[in-house]
Amino acid sequence: MVKKLAEFSEKVKESTVETIETYKGKAKIYNIKKLEEMGYTEIARLPYSIRVLLENVLRNYDERYILDRDVLHTAEWPKGAGSTDVAFMPARVVLQDFTGVPLVVDLAAMRDAAKEYGIDPELVNPHIPSDLIIDHSVQVDYYGTSYALFRNMELEYKRNSERYRLLKWAQNAFSNFRVFPPGSGIIHQVNLEYLAKVVQLREQNGELTAFPDSLLGTDSHTVMINGLSVFGWGVGGIEAEAVMLGLPYYMVLPEVIGVKLVGELPEGATATDLVLTVTQLLRKKGVVGKFVEYFGPGVKKLSVPDRATLANMAPEYGATMGFFPIDEATINYLKLTGRDPEHVKLVEEYAKKLGLWYSLDNPEPRYTEILVVDMSEIEPSVAGPAHPEDRIPLKELKARFEKILEEYRKKKGKSLGGRVSTVLDIEGEKVEFKDGSTVIAAITSCTNTSNPSVLIGAGLLAKNAVERGLRTKPYVKTSLAPGSRVVVKYLENLGLIPYLEALRFHVVGFGCTTCIGNSGPLPEYIVKAIEELDLYATAVLSGNRNFEGRVSPYTRGNFLASPMLVVAFALAGRIDIDFYNEPIGYDPNGEPVYLRDIWPSQKEIRDAIEKGIDSQMFIENYSKIQEGDERWKQLEAPTGKVFHWDENSTYIRKPPYFEGFKLEPDPPQDIKGARVLVLLGDRVSTDHISPAGAIHPESPAGKYLIERGVKIYDFNTYGSRRGNHEVMMRGTFANVRVRNQLVPGKEGWWTKYIPTGEIMSVYDAAMKYKEEGIPVIILAGKQYGVGSSRDWAAKGPALLGVKAVIAESFERIHRSNLIGMGVLPLEFEPGQGWKQLGLTGEEEYDIIGLSEGLEPRKKLKVIARKKDGSTIEFTVTAALNTWAEVRYYTNGGILPYVLRKIIKESQKNKT
Repeated sequence: MVKKLAEFSEKVKESTVETIETYKGKAKIYNIKKLEEMGYTEIARLPYSIRVLLENVLRNYDERYILDRDVLHTAEWPKGAGSTDVAFMPARVVLQDFTGVPLVVDLAAMRDAAKEYGIDPELVNPHIPSDLIIDHSVQVDYYGTSYALFRNMELEYKRNSERYRLLKWAQNAFSNFRVFPPGSGIIHQVNLEYLAKVVQLREQNGELTAFPDSLLGTDSHTVMINGLSVFGWGVGGIEAEAVMLGLPYYMVLPEVIGVKLVGELPEGATATDLVLTVTQLLRKKGVVGKFVEYFGPGVKKLSVPDRATLANMAPEYGATMGFFPIDEATINYLKLTGRDPEHVKLVEEYAKKLGLWYSLDNPEPRYTEILVVDMSEIEPSVAGPAHPEDRIPLKELKARFEKILEEYRKKKGKSLGGRVSTVLDIEGEKVEFKDGSTVIAAITSCTNTSNPSVLIGAGLLAKNAVERGLRTKPYVKTSLAPGSRVVVKYLENLGLIPYLEALRFHVVGFGCTTCIGNSGPLPEYIVKAIEELDLYATAVLSGNRNFEGRVSPYTRGNFLASPMLVVAFALAGRIDIDFYNEPIGYDPNGEPVYLRDIWPSQKEIRDAIEKGIDSQMFIENYSKIQEGDERWKQLEAPTGKVFHWDENSTYIRKPPYFEGFKLEPDPPQDIKGARVLVLLGDRVSTDHISPAGAIHPESPAGKYLIERGVKIYDFNTYGSRRGNHEVMMRGTFANVRVRNQLVPGKEGWWTKYIPTGEIMSVYDAAMKYKEEGIPVIILAGKQYGVGSSRDWAAKGPALLGVKAVIAESFERIHRSNLIGMGVLPLEFEPGQGWKQLGLTGEEEYDIIGLSEGLEPRKKLKVIARKKDGSTIEFTVTAALNTWAEVRYYTNGGILPYVLRKIIKESQKNKT
C-alpha cells in the first residue's frame, strides 16, 4: 500500500540515507530500498530505469524544484505513467559542436543581457559539469589516400577556427565546462569509453555522495550511453542550456516498454541487423515519449558495444531511451576500457545494494507492455531509401529496389522499365554507371563505429576480399571515420588497416562525417552524369539517419547497413545486387567470388577481438585527450567574462533573442489573421526544416554568403554556421528535398506569399509577412520534426515569425524545442489533419483561447477563413504537456525564462 502524499517529507528523505565505504572515503547514499521498507513502493517490480529515476528525485528532493509529488509519483509507477509530470536533475551534460556552438552563443548573449541589467555576467554559468566534444565539423573532402586524414583536419581548422576560438573562450570564461578538441572522437564514443562513470562519486551539498550517473546531451544519440547502463537521452540545445543553468528537466512520467530478448544472433547476422529489425518493430508499435528497457536471457549474449548499438537507435524507433540495466557486461566493459579498478568495484557494490543490478534470477519487473524479440530469427538487412525503420532483408533488396526505382519514376512522371545508364571512363577504365550505382560507401557514425565486432568484421572481410583479388568500383567514394582513435589502434594491431586501405577505406577523420551530411563533394564527372541523366544514385553508410537530402544532394536513395555490408556494396558498386545468388565480383582469373566466400565467421571475429584489444589502449588514448594537436594549442582565443562580437563575422553573430527583453513577460494573446508559411506532409524531419549539410549557392543562405564575399568553396555547411542566425534563418526550410504543398511540383526553399500569390523563398515571404505585421503558422502531418535534436529547427521558424505549428503528431525532442523558443505546438484531433479538414493552406487563421490562460493539454479553437468568406472550424490541443512547459511558453521560451530567474534571484539576494 503506497502511503499518502502528505506523509512524504524531508524527514522521510533523510531516513533513506546510509553511508558506504569507497576508495575516496565514506560516502552518503540514498537507498531507495528504504522507501520499500516504509511502504512507499515495491522496488523489485519497478523497471530498472524507473528505479534510477526514483533515486534521482529522492536525492534531489528540495521542495523548490523537486517536489514531494515527484518522489511519490515515481514511487507509485506505473500509476500516472503517460500523464503525470516529474522533474529530473541530471548529473552532467554532454554537447557536440554543431549544437554546442549556438548554445555557447546563447549563453554569451545572455551574459550581455545580464550585464545590461547590472547583474554579474558570471551568474550565467553552468551549474553542473558540461563537456563539449568537437566531432561534427570534419568533412570528407579527401579520401582514398594516406593523407586524407591530415588534409581533412587541415581544412577543418581553416573553415572552423572562428568557431573554435569561441569554444576556447567559453572553456576559459565558464567554470564546469570542458572542451575536447577536434580529432578526439565522436561524442558518444568518448562518452562511452571515458566520460561515463555509471556511478558518480561527487561532492553534493558539501558531502561525498555516490549516486547513479545520468546526463542529458544535445545530440539525439546521447542514448547510446544507455548500453552502458547510464540514464540519459538527447534534448535540444535550448533545454540543455536550462539544465546547465540549474533548472531540472521536466517530463511526463514515462510508460516503459519491456523488450525481452531471447536466443542469440545466428551466423551471418550482426548487431546492426538486430538494430534495424528492432527499429522497424518499435517504430511500428509506437513508442514515442516512452522508455524502452531491454531484459531477458538474450541480453546476456550481448556485449556493451552491441547494447550501445541498440540503444543508439532509440531516436529512430521513437523512444526516449533504450536502457540496459547494470550487470556483468557493464563491469567487464569498464575494466576493458581502463577505468579505475576501485571505481569499478564501487559500481558493482552500489548497484547490488540499491537493487539496480540485473540478474536473470531477479523477479521480472512490471512493464507497461512486453515485446519479445527472438535474436535467432535476425537476418542480414539494410534500411532505406529514406527512413531508418524501412528495413529490407538483404535477400529481398534487389526486388525491392526495382519497386523503389519504379515509384521514383512515377513521381517524376517518367517512363517505366529499363535502366538509365552510361559508361564512364575513369583513368582509362571503362565502367558502367547506372540507376542503383553506389557512389558513397561510408563506415561512419556512432551507431557502428563504437562496436569492435562489426568494425573488425569489416576489416576481416576487406582482408578476404583483397586476398581474392577484388577491388572496389572506381566511382565509389569510400571512407572510414572511426568513433574513437582506439579503433585505429586495434585495427593496426590486427594488421587489418592495410587491407581496408587497399579497398580505399582510409581513415578520413574522427567524427560523424557522412551520417550528418558531411560527406564532402563527389567527383565532377559523377555529378555531371547524375544530373544530366537524372540517375538514381545511392549511398550506403553504417549510420543511423538516411533522410532525404541528408547524406548528399546527389544521392536519391540512402541505405543504412553494417560496416561489413558497406565494404561489400563498395565492392559490388551497386545497391541492386542479390548477394545470395550473384557474385560480388570476379577474381583476376575470372572466377566468381560470392559474399559468403569472404564473410568472416563469428568465431574469427571473437578471436580477433580477444587478441587485438586491451585496456592499455584506452588508458593511453585518453590520458592526453584534452591537449589537442599543435593547431589547437596555437589557436588564440579572446578572454574576459563577456564575448567580444565581430560584426563582420559570417560564423558567429550576436543573436536577437534578448532584444526588447522585459523583466515581466506579456500574457499570451490569441493568434489572429495568421497565414500559412509552409504546408507539409508526414514525417518532415529536422533535416528538412534546418539542414545540416551543404549550402546551395542559389539558396537564400548561399546568396547571403556570396553578398558578403564568401567564396562558394568556403561556404562550409549549415551545421558549421549555426552560430550565425542570419545564415540559419535563411536556411530554414531550405533543404533541397523539402516539398511545400503551397507550391506543388517544386522542391527546395520555395513558398507562396498568400496575399498576392507570388512564388518566393520561404525567408523572403517570412520577412514580407513580418513587415506587414502578419503572424505565420505551419501546417503539417504526422511525426513532424523526426530526426536530430536540432534546436535550429525551432529557432529558425521562431525568428521567421512562426507563432504556431499545427500537426497531427510531433517527435518528442522537436516538440520541446518549439516550446523552448516560444513557438506553440498544436495537435489536430485524432483522425483529423489539414487534408481531412479540406484545408489548402491559403486560408486566414485565428487561434482562439490563448488569452483566457493556458494549462497543460488545453483545447483551443481554430477558425480558418477561405477567400470566399466561408469558414472551417476545428479544435486542436496545445501540446504543452507539463506546467513547466506552460511557463516556458508564456515567457516566450526557455532562455528568457531562465534570464528572468537569474536577474530576479540576484536582485533578491542584493536586498
